[in-house]
Amino acid sequence: MEAAAIHAALAARFPHAVLGFEAGRDPAVRVRAGDVDVVAAHLKADPELAFDCLSNESGVDQPQRDEIEIVYHLFSYTHGHALTLKVGVMRDRPQLATVATVWRAAIWQEREIFDLLGVDFIGHPDLRRILLPEDWVGHPLRKDYVEPTEYHGISTKRESLL
Repeated sequence: MEAAAIHAALAARFPHAVLGFEAGRDPAVRVRAGDVDVVAAHLKADPELAFDCLSNESGVDQPQRDEIEIVYHLFSYTHGHALTLKVGVMRDRPQLATVATVWRAAIWQEREIFDLLGVDFIGHPDLRRILLPEDWVGHPLRKDYVEPTEYHGISTKRESLL
């Protein structure tokens, strides 16, 4: 099934949740943040869609839109079709329901987004930093992040390899 047809089916089923469709090389369906968990569960459970694989979940800081965009890349091994979902959350209070209850692969991927962008995934079974120490200040993939000059007395400055 093509992404546009999947968008049409989702828009008919969840008219309040589906915000739009982005055509192009990597077509995407935009979903309202408050409904991502319900839409995700439907995408996996509906036999016509059967998105049984979350191949990637990532985040992109979009300060010009004052949001952090969460991007879900889904695949159905049953039907061989793919879909990209996009959800925007406000930068000043980034919260979103976890999809780890739908796809277990989200457990690690949401921890990485939490660590590097500061998105709080509500209902996540183990939300803690995965790459940085627990007491690290800030989220390095935010465009306005300023790296501290030291961490516990250890310099964070690196010499240029060039």
